[in-house]
Amino acid sequence: MTTQDMLDERYGRRRSPARAWIIGAGIVIAVAVVGLFGWSTVRGSLNSVDSDTTSFDVVDEHSVSLGFQISSPPGAAVACAIEAQDQEHGVVGWRVVELPASELHARAFRETIPTTALATTGFVNSCWVLPG
Repeated sequence: MTTQDMLDERYGRRRSPARAWIIGAGIVIAVAVVGLFGWSTVRGSLNSVDSDTTSFDVVDEHSVSLGFQISSPPGAAVACAIEAQDQEHGVVGWRVVELPASELHARAFRETIPTTALATTGFVNSCWVLPG
């Protein structure tokens, strides 16, 4: 008999089988939570769209030509909000461009943004995958 068993017998302590079940259930729940978090992270990155502005040209005070590229999931249609700003970072023009689905992962585009005043820059504000 071990010292722990002798002490348990002397003071009337018993090891509860429920304790092992509680610890086991806690481990299972922890593994499930970690798995759920991992899956939600992977699922969110599968539909992400990355965009980069490659160039912009101020054509005149009424338009800006914007060159950009996107990396998107193959087979998914994408929309991008493109924007032109003036010297004080005020928005002087913007539009949402819908890009058709393609099997290519990376694609390049050139679009024109109509402006209400002379712009000094143009860029891609954000892109997202279109539903359906």
